[in-house]
Amino acid sequence: MAGIVVKPRARILHGHDWVFSSEVLKVFGNPADGDVISLKDGKDRLIGSAIYNSKSQIMARRFSRRRQDLDLDFFRRRIAQASEYRDRRGVDPQLRRVVWSESDSLPGVIIDRYGDYLVLQTLTRAMDIRKDLITAAIAELFGDISIIERNDAPVRKAEGLELHKGVLHGTASQTVIEIEGVKLELDLLHGQKTGFYLDQKRNYGIVAGYARNRRVLDCFTNQGAFALTCARAGAADVTGVEESAENIAAAKRNGAHNELKTLWVEQDVFQFLRAAEKAGAQYDLIILDPPSFTRTRSGLRDALRGYRELHMRAFRLLSKDGLLTTFSCSHHVSDAALSETITDALVDARCSTRRLRRFEQAPDHPVLSAIPETEYLRGFLLEMMPGR
Repeated sequence: MAGIVVKPRARILHGHDWVFSSEVLKVFGNPADGDVISLKDGKDRLIGSAIYNSKSQIMARRFSRRRQDLDLDFFRRRIAQASEYRDRRGVDPQLRRVVWSESDSLPGVIIDRYGDYLVLQTLTRAMDIRKDLITAAIAELFGDISIIERNDAPVRKAEGLELHKGVLHGTASQTVIEIEGVKLELDLLHGQKTGFYLDQKRNYGIVAGYARNRRVLDCFTNQGAFALTCARAGAADVTGVEESAENIAAAKRNGAHNELKTLWVEQDVFQFLRAAEKAGAQYDLIILDPPSFTRTRSGLRDALRGYRELHMRAFRLLSKDGLLTTFSCSHHVSDAALSETITDALVDARCSTRRLRRFEQAPDHPVLSAIPETEYLRGFLLEMMPGR
């Protein structure tokens, strides 16, 4: 089997599963992009099997610590193991992330379930080449179910892959899910990512638990999940702000279907916050759930600058005993970086807060101890301190 020899200080020798191009000592056997290769250390000892792509900065991604091929039996076993893990964690079998890439030792494979529909992403070349095998394994394990392909994620470009989407098995249709008693209509072929942000599923109810009798502002509302769960929980009034006309239209439909009164504003969030401050508006609960401000380490400084302004303007709109729920979904923004940025924003806004709780991604998005990139969603619930 072709393969690579890694340098002595490569991170894969310290528990990680990635080999960057800068960590390769030599390539042997002339592997093709998408091949399964052997990984060896400088003493010719096998350290695992990996998928290979010379066009990617991450040249190899280990999926096993022994010699292993990617055949139908392999995919069937790994997907079954991933599903059983989520069963043990008590995750709803009809609404879950079934497989999450490296966290389930299937690098580049994402499978989300929405009732009778499974949405598949193959974000690495090796897994994309074997998409038919993955589809066959899914069909065997889950029976009569539709499988939709959402390979329109820009991250595929880093692997030299084209962007496309379609139906791999069964039929495509809109479907309805339920979050905290709120029914949400999803377009699995055209909605965000695979249709919905399942990583926040547990947090919608937690945040809504603080909404009763409060004036709520949901920034970056997307399809309205936070706004509508807060409205259903008894918020005094709810405003959802979103720049995307398509998302606002979806949020309005969801609001109408649930007969929940919500004000939807189609506007850039930063512009809205500036105008709201100028108008003297106040809110008792503000939710900040922005898209990732950076997908690269080089963009971190600009991202933190954006987070700082966002939080500063939100703090200025909070009532004296108001609550701020804030999230970041970039693994480049660490707990420490986010906390420091929030502190800087508090200085700018001339106020103080207490931290009431932390937030993290749902348990069907497991975090691997040795792969920090698997932890990306973090957040805090902050309470204003009046009279300071």
